[in-house]
Amino acid sequence: MCVSFMANDPRPYRINGSTTLKVTEERQQFLHQTTDPRNKLVHVFGALADLGAEIANKNNFHDTIRTSIHLLLGSLGIMRGGAARYAKYENELSMLAMRGMGEEFPLSLGVCHEDERQFRQNGIYPIEVAAAKVLPFYQVYCQSIERSGIQYLVPLIIHEELMGVVFVGEKASGEAYSGHDMEVICAMARHIGVAISQRNLLAELERKADENRKLYDEMRTTYKDTVRAFAAAIDSKDKYTEGHSVRVGKYTEIIACELGWAEDEVEGAAVSGYLHDVGKLTVDRSIINAPYRINAKESNELNRHPSVGYEILQPIHHPYADVPLAAKYHHERMDGRGYPDGLYDREIPFIAKIVNLADSFDAMTTDRPYKRRRPANEVVEDLQRNVGKQFAPEIVGGLFRGILREAVGETADKRFRKLLGREFMETEGLVSMLKASLNNVDTETSITLMS
Repeated sequence: MCVSFMANDPRPYRINGSTTLKVTEERQQFLHQTTDPRNKLVHVFGALADLGAEIANKNNFHDTIRTSIHLLLGSLGIMRGGAARYAKYENELSMLAMRGMGEEFPLSLGVCHEDERQFRQNGIYPIEVAAAKVLPFYQVYCQSIERSGIQYLVPLIIHEELMGVVFVGEKASGEAYSGHDMEVICAMARHIGVAISQRNLLAELERKADENRKLYDEMRTTYKDTVRAFAAAIDSKDKYTEGHSVRVGKYTEIIACELGWAEDEVEGAAVSGYLHDVGKLTVDRSIINAPYRINAKESNELNRHPSVGYEILQPIHHPYADVPLAAKYHHERMDGRGYPDGLYDREIPFIAKIVNLADSFDAMTTDRPYKRRRPANEVVEDLQRNVGKQFAPEIVGGLFRGILREAVGETADKRFRKLLGREFMETEGLVSMLKASLNNVDTETSITLMS
């Protein structure tokens, strides 16, 4: 059975103390002194305008509610009152702002489903305390409500959902509430309800965004782990170059960072490096593991791996579109003498130029079955000598800057030391050699633009 909460004419109450709402002090003083209903109406509309502006302002939510309660109470000269927010899943009203309701009034009040149903059916209209006594909510908190001097409960119903409750006490003048007063209370309560609704919506959007962010991060982590596992599978075929694809991925990532790429672009570059040799999965293991320089026929078989890698990766919807291109063109050269298509300079995708350098750099700095790793000075000289021929100058510059910044202690992550070893990074004269090479790289060849 539905209980009717439509308010009767309330009994008059006398002032039990003074009200000092700073936000509305001048408006209250005017309302107490004037007897002209038109002037009162003007100032009440002013309060409503102030309240609307406050709700529209995206400042601190709790400050907004406190100011809103001040405006509501001050516009009608009300002694005491407050606003509570309803937490649906906790079935609880949490007090957001209170004025003159006493220190003992509970900060949270439990609400059952029947209370919620009755509040929603009532809508935004003041419920007289005498009529609210049938509610389970009131029966639990009757002593606190009566001690506080609250006369009306105003459910904040927005889109048929309970947002909270506004508590209203007696008027400071001792006058009874008129029908006009009730309309003002309802109008202002609706504004407060909208503010809480907006806050709830924002909190829900933030929660969903956080969930989506976590899901996206998990997917990215899974993708990265899969890529690394794939790189390990590629390298497992070659007992002599174990870890090559992983190192190339890391070198590619470092170079992209030094070139000032955005975070997602750097991540894509790393993936391109990890997967650049995926085509080797189809090459006979005896060719890959040959402890000698392979012959022309074996070389042709091995040289198919870039195109095969492209065919493997192309159907996959990668987050980074250039991954298949890096696999196909990482053996192309600036001078057009590379393979599989003999591309020249700007015809080569930029990511492939980076992977080309990372791949060559790792080959120079690791032991192979037919040759030992080369010392740091020879590596630097070789790379500088091949700028504009095999390697793009700005990419070599990015690699050199990364090594130099770590060598002089500008960075603390020791990325190159972990990959190259202490001996390489502490080579005598490495810093001066890198500085001189960087100057030559900048002046000898024009910088190639990104494709």
